[in-house]
Amino acid sequence: MARLAVLSYHTSPLAQPGTGDGGGMNVYVRELASAMARQGHDVDVFTRRDALELAPTQRVEPGFRVHHVDAGPPRALDRHELADHVKEFTDQVALYFAHHGVPDALHANYWLSGLAGHRLKHELHVPLIMTFHTLERVKADHFEGESEDRAHQEAAIFACADAVLASCEVEAAQFVEYYNADRARVHVVPLGVQHAFFAPGEQRAARQALGRAEDDTMLLFVGRLQSLKGVDLALETLITLRGRGRRASLAIVGGPSGPEGARTLARLHERTREAGVIADVSFVAPQSHQLLSTWMRAADVTLVPSRSESFGLVALESSACGTPVVASAVGGLLTLVDPGVNGQLIAQRDPDVWADAVDEVLAANFDSSMSNSAVILAQRYTWRSAAQSLDTLVQRLVAAGLVRC
Repeated sequence: MARLAVLSYHTSPLAQPGTGDGGGMNVYVRELASAMARQGHDVDVFTRRDALELAPTQRVEPGFRVHHVDAGPPRALDRHELADHVKEFTDQVALYFAHHGVPDALHANYWLSGLAGHRLKHELHVPLIMTFHTLERVKADHFEGESEDRAHQEAAIFACADAVLASCEVEAAQFVEYYNADRARVHVVPLGVQHAFFAPGEQRAARQALGRAEDDTMLLFVGRLQSLKGVDLALETLITLRGRGRRASLAIVGGPSGPEGARTLARLHERTREAGVIADVSFVAPQSHQLLSTWMRAADVTLVPSRSESFGLVALESSACGTPVVASAVGGLLTLVDPGVNGQLIAQRDPDVWADAVDEVLAANFDSSMSNSAVILAQRYTWRSAAQSLDTLVQRLVAAGLVRC
């Protein structure tokens, strides 16, 4: 079995998804590392220490450890500050390998970790596997860009990585279109879902557990509160449905994220007051897997109005709970939502169109047929399957020569 070093510089797999920089990537790193460890691999995850009280090393389960690396001040940093400490992080990880041995392969997550992985690959002469999660040129094309320098750095990582993981064929095609990636080095490894938590159940019992009304149409948004995730559109959809006379409510589960997160939350509260729907909108702190699945079972429809989405884990988790999804027709959501089967895909950002889609889904699911189809669709996505694909890839890369930069 292999020794795998996972680089997750800017956010820890132990952090609560839904706030700060925590999101689907946290779940991805944690669950994939866990699944690899359960297959017998030795997995060390390296992340930047962002709090003084964190132990140097935390053993998550047999074969899976998280190392908190000193790089910059031990506090949360914004995206611009994070870039300043990548070298320090890389130096510390290299020092760890000097004392504890070189891993068989590196798996870097997000472009900042990719910078570290790119350097370590050449110093250690081990294969580099890369998962970007988000890409600058894709975000710039669908929403707004961050910096052209980031795009150039991502292109350099694409050129050097021995393998780049895509969550679906749509994302793999984006790699080629936006970065001229070598398709032979792009490997599609779909994400999984924790079926032990995200599973169908009795909606009425879920609502009772959460103290929610049992006789209204409950909409759900789950994610970081930032413009990219489109939470404002979820709110406008609720306002439109209320204006049409539908008895409906919206639960927004997540916390502010990024430099504009606090402003996004303030605008949501202001719009809620302005539209007179204070009693119909709940702002809920980020939830653990156990509680989040209860929110999904309680909802009639989950809204995923992201402007850009590499995969869309929330849509998959909602489907696993039997809750239909109305989502943006972007990125990985195109492969997770089958229109008329487990929800609807919407290309426009018009609240009236989204409200129409909600009405259509509710009508189609009157006999729970859409809920049943959603569960069946989600069953083929497991973290064990993802780990098996990664296992095969690691063995192949270890046996082959490195890609020349």
